[in-house]
Amino acid sequence: MSLPDAVDVVVVGAGLAGLRAARTVARAGRSVAVCEAGDGVGGRVRTDVVDGFLVDRGFQILNTSYPALKATIDLDALDLRPFVPGAAVRDPDGRLHRLADPRRVPSWAPRTALDPLLGPVAKARIAGLALRSLLVPPSRQARAPERSTADELARWGLAGVPTEAFLRPFLNGVLGDRDLETSSRVFSLFWRSFVLGDLTLPSRGIGALPTQLAARLPAGTVHLETPVHRVAPGVVETARGPVRAGAVILATEGTAAAELLDGRVPAPRTFALTTHYHVVEDPPTRQALLHLDGAGGPIVNSLVLTNAAPSYSPDHRHLVQSTVLGTEPLGDRDLRRELARLYGAPVGAWEELATVRVPRALPAAVPPTPAGLQHPVDLGDGLFVAGDHRDTPSVQGALVSGRRTAQAALAALSRG
Repeated sequence: MSLPDAVDVVVVGAGLAGLRAARTVARAGRSVAVCEAGDGVGGRVRTDVVDGFLVDRGFQILNTSYPALKATIDLDALDLRPFVPGAAVRDPDGRLHRLADPRRVPSWAPRTALDPLLGPVAKARIAGLALRSLLVPPSRQARAPERSTADELARWGLAGVPTEAFLRPFLNGVLGDRDLETSSRVFSLFWRSFVLGDLTLPSRGIGALPTQLAARLPAGTVHLETPVHRVAPGVVETARGPVRAGAVILATEGTAAAELLDGRVPAPRTFALTTHYHVVEDPPTRQALLHLDGAGGPIVNSLVLTNAAPSYSPDHRHLVQSTVLGTEPLGDRDLRRELARLYGAPVGAWEELATVRVPRALPAAVPPTPAGLQHPVDLGDGLFVAGDHRDTPSVQGALVSGRRTAQAALAALSRG
């Protein structure tokens, strides 16, 4: 498919932010072209097929409470498969603790209430965090006095065992942030989403999300395998030739956007994640429950994906994902030792399927952040920048950023 010579808006990058921006532009009646360097849409939110198994680009969980998700996506069409709203935590003494939100899983309420991992005071304080996140409007949470997440948890009296054994390993996987430096504003909004939403995955992988967005664009909008070499006011130069445009939206990962924009925006600090995938005949658990290492080991979380979404497997076998921080995978011996400890089951027969490194999995949202958690998107000269690095590091942030950046570009075009 040939590139157009000129359009009203060129979007660089077919991730969630870029696709949402293109959709907003198209619905406004303006012409738009999306240039994507890869061979498919989604960017960091993509699913590949390996030996018939669905392999997401690293650890993925879709939270159904995100307002932008509900406004943009037909969630029913994704055939979402829920996980148990809780976690199984292996403590330093080797004991396994299974905890669940008693509001969502009433049958687990006695077990969770009596479990000794977190004392009654810690449980009450975590409940207080949840109540605060529900009662305080999100707009106020995004402008609240700011500190690191670690300091916020300490302020709530949750330092020590509650953080180290439970909250840190859980948040490490969600935020990619080993030291919990993430802004308390971001943490507060994340905690609200956990309280309100279901943790799910589409039955055909997280890549079903961008695929649905792309399918809603006019035919011929997205141009795959079209890397962009240079961006300047009014023109995008690609490997397949230049495209003139009244507005250009950079919707790539933040570091790539900074490079293409020649320093007009700083490259964000990012957190890396590496995810190991194994195929197993007999799963170590039959529960669709996130497993956390409360002993501080290298695996921040592990999950039998097929317990929730059997469609991730082409046959009767099961798929297990296990995530570590950083770009270096664990060596096979260390990985199997840690997995055997985490699950309390033999793993010697597990078949390695894939290792997915995501060097820039999530942008760091550390203090100081702007009030409202939104960075400027209009750079002047018809250049705009979108992505989760302009809002919050989440699906919600990417979708919101795509929409508001497109609206800024449309406003600039209308001013002429």
